[in-house]
Amino acid sequence: MFEFKTVRELYEIVNEGSHVEKEGLDVIELEGWVRTNRFNGSIGFIELNDGTYFKNAQLVYDTKVANFEEVSHINNGDAISIVGKFVLTPDAKQPFEINVNKITMEGKCAADYPLQKKRHTLEYLREIAHVRPRANALYATFRVRSVLSMAIHEFFQSQGFVYVHTPIITSNDAEGAGEEFTVTTRHDDHYDQDFFGKKVGLTVSGQLHVEPFALTYRDVYTFGPTFRAEHSNTPKHAAEFWMIEPEIAFADLEDDMDLMEDMIKYCIGYVLENAPAEMEFFDEFIEKGLIQRLKDLVSKDFAVIDYTEGIKLLQAAQKKGRVFEYDKIEWGMDLQSEHERYLSEEIAKGPVFLTNFPKDIKAFYMKQNPDGKTVAATDLLVPYVGEICGGSQREEDYDKLLARMNELHMNIAGYEWYLDTRRFGGVKHAGFGIGFDRFLMYITGMKNIRDVLPYPRTGKGIQY
Repeated sequence: MFEFKTVRELYEIVNEGSHVEKEGLDVIELEGWVRTNRFNGSIGFIELNDGTYFKNAQLVYDTKVANFEEVSHINNGDAISIVGKFVLTPDAKQPFEINVNKITMEGKCAADYPLQKKRHTLEYLREIAHVRPRANALYATFRVRSVLSMAIHEFFQSQGFVYVHTPIITSNDAEGAGEEFTVTTRHDDHYDQDFFGKKVGLTVSGQLHVEPFALTYRDVYTFGPTFRAEHSNTPKHAAEFWMIEPEIAFADLEDDMDLMEDMIKYCIGYVLENAPAEMEFFDEFIEKGLIQRLKDLVSKDFAVIDYTEGIKLLQAAQKKGRVFEYDKIEWGMDLQSEHERYLSEEIAKGPVFLTNFPKDIKAFYMKQNPDGKTVAATDLLVPYVGEICGGSQREEDYDKLLARMNELHMNIAGYEWYLDTRRFGGVKHAGFGIGFDRFLMYITGMKNIRDVLPYPRTGKGIQY
């Protein structure tokens, strides 16, 4: 009798140094999809992947196998099940192979299968989103996406955080930028007659809705989809993406930065430990030195630079001949990626928190500093990328928050509930947001957000 196994289980047995005889692996059954099939006239080799592990299992067959004629013409993409003998091959390129006794066709792949035996460009693969997970780069990416998702939850759950599902449909624009998608059942703008009786949109952030839960459970986080109606056709922007947004009560900006650093380091370490084969692939084919770059980040203490000091450092660099594309560097500006990378790579030589930004370039809810010009906000800058996430201490003073909202000519109607949180036992609290997809790009070395989203949603770019 034979035993069903997965490819992952077989690699785990080999990696753990278990004895095949003890595992009862004399004859096993596997199911999966064919990556390649080579037959040289006397012996054939099939690379089989069953979706459980990044690496393939090598199947070996000869003319004695049952239904040989059919087997020798198996194509890339065919789904098969096999019965064969598990054999260790420590001196070969692969640690084991399976000598096939029987192959059964489970699902034939059409001749126009778009993934051929060659390397395809990522641009081409975006056009076949329903098939591209089978390509190595995307296969590895979406596995790591799953692993990183688990890391997020394990980090926060292990520290007692409560996971809150904030609404996707909302009447509040958290960032105040007006880049919302409208949700409507009408063909006109009579929103008072619409389904919700008012104008509503898709959320741009879960922060405002999660803050009341922090003032109940102390430490909370939201992790879910967010949307921006922003016409920005860059490698970093998408209309639908995922955000991680923790919020902590009785906490200030320093507490927020400590949490940010701990989370980043934990998640990177988790991925390196739980997706080693995928990370080795990224290191070899996507970004040379990726694994070492990530290990270097995890091993360092994150530096801190005040925004005002950062501007002075950039201006000093200019005077010494450093050329920036955005060369008008002055206090009050919103830094570009090249400025952020300079501060991280050249000044801090590693991750750095840039703190205390001018209030005029930050959101209304951020804690106002005593100088009246800046807010207790921070952006985390990392080498090769620039900003990877940002956060702030929230303004807990009702009068100051209301005054700031009026100063920005915000429509207070609809935000009364948010202001109430400052009246009903409000305390100092802080939080941050990190784009999950951009974090995944940083960890994998992938350069376009469209290649880390299963079905990317971009302006005029939806095919599925």
